Amino acid sequence: MVTGATGYIGSRLVTALLSDGHDVVAASRHPDRLADFGWSDRVSTVALDAHDAGSARAAFDQAGPIDVVYYLVHGIGQPGFREADNRAAANVASAAKAAGVRRIVYLGGFVPDDDSLSEHLTSRAEVAAALHVDGGPDVVWLGAAIVIGAGSTSFEMLRYVADRFLLLPMPDWSANPIDPISVRDALYYLVAAADADTVPAGNYDICGPETTTYGDLLRTYAKAAGIWRTPVAVHGIDTGLVSKVTGIILPVPGGLAGDLVESLDYPMMASEDGLLERVPEPPGGRIGVEDAIRRSVTSPRRRPVDELADPHHLADTDPDWAGGDALRLRRLACAVTPSVVHPVLGLIDEIPGPVAAAVRTGVDTVLGLVPKVGLA
Repeated sequence: MVTGATGYIGSRLVTALLSDGHDVVAASRHPDRLADFGWSDRVSTVALDAHDAGSARAAFDQAGPIDVVYYLVHGIGQPGFREADNRAAANVASAAKAAGVRRIVYLGGFVPDDDSLSEHLTSRAEVAAALHVDGGPDVVWLGAAIVIGAGSTSFEMLRYVADRFLLLPMPDWSANPIDPISVRDALYYLVAAADADTVPAGNYDICGPETTTYGDLLRTYAKAAGIWRTPVAVHGIDTGLVSKVTGIILPVPGGLAGDLVESLDYPMMASEDGLLERVPEPPGGRIGVEDAIRRSVTSPRRRPVDELADPHHLADTDPDWAGGDALRLRRLACAVTPSVVHPVLGLIDEIPGPVAAAVRTGVDTVLGLVPKVGLA
C-alpha cells in the first residue's frame, strides 16, 4: 500500500513498484484523483484519510492483506501540521497493526544533531516515532535531504530562484553542506526497503554520491539551464525571514516553501549508517548532482507518470506551478491560441527569466492561479 499515492514521490513510487512486479494498493484522501494517474487501471485503490482513525481502519479492511505500507503522508505547510502529522502517523500505524502488516517504510528527512531544529525537521523525527507501536509492524525510516527532480518542491524552489534572479543571493547558510539525492535513486532505495531480508528495520539516510551546498546547487542549475547568473554574498539574512517572503517571491505554495527554507539553516549530511552496505548500487551507480539537475532541466512535455522516460521529468499529474515560468506561459498560450501557432510558442523559452517571471505572475494573478500563500 502506498499512502499519499497522488504526491510527487508517491505517484512515481507506484510506477516503480509496478515495474518491480509488486501488487499495489494506492491510497489517497481524495480517491477520485487516483483516476488521473496513468497506472490507475493497474492498481487497487482505497480512500484513506490518515487524520481519521476510522478511515484508516476502513482502508485496510477494504484493501485486504497488505505486506508493506509506504508512509508518505505529511501536512508540511499547513497550520498546526506538526501535531496533526503525529496523530495521522499513529492512526495508520495502529490500523496497520490490526491488519497484520509486516512493515512500514517511511520517507522523512535528515535530522541533524541539534537542540533547536526547525519545525519541519522536528516533525519528521516525531512522525517516525509515532509509526512505532508495540507489537506493530517493523519500521524502516529512510531520511533524505533535497530530492532532485522536476516537480519536486525543493527542486522547483531552486529552479525559480535561479531563473528569476540575475544576482543570486548567497546568505551565510547557503554554504551549509547538503547531500542531495536524485529522484531515481530515492525510488530505488524505497523499493529496496520493502525487503526485510536485505534491509533490517531501522533508520537509514539515503543520498547521492557527492556532498554540495545550496549555493553550489544554484550555480549547477544555472550551468545546466544555460543561463548566466552572478552569486552575491549577503549577510544578516536568516532563514526565518526568507521563509516568510518565499511564498510571495516564488510561485510555490507559501507555507510549504517556508517550512522547507527554514531547514536550510542546518547542515544536511547523511549519517554513515546508510544502505550502501546492504543494498547494491542502482544500475549504473548513483546519479550525481549535475547529471540529476540536467535531466530535470531538460524534461520534455508532460506525460503520464507511468510513461516517463526518466522519473526526473515532469508528469502530467505534477503541480501546475511546477516546471518553470516559460513552461507555464507556453501552456497558457496554448490554451488560448489556435493549434496552427503552437509550434512557434517555443520562442517563449527565449524570454529572459526575470521577464518571464513578471509576465507569468501577472497572468496567474489575473486568472486566480497563484498558489496559496501562507506567511506562518
